[in-house]
Amino acid sequence: MDNNGRIHHRREDEKEDKHLKIRNILNIIFMLGALIGVGVYFLIDQWVGTIVIVIAMLFKFAECSFRFLR
Repeated sequence: MDNNGRIHHRREDEKEDKHLKIRNILNIIFMLGALIGVGVYFLIDQWVGTIVIVIAMLFKFAECSFRFLR
């Protein structure tokens, strides 16, 4: 219940997301990879930084595919 006494209902598919744990792990890998890639891009080498960011994006695409599979 919220402060106004109303009960909030979730859709059935939101209650049981069997891929939630793996999606969270993939998101964490993506965020860390993107941060590392930006650091490498600006501090070390633009080409290597771009490759690291693209690899991080692959993890985000994988996470999105789990979201659509549900």
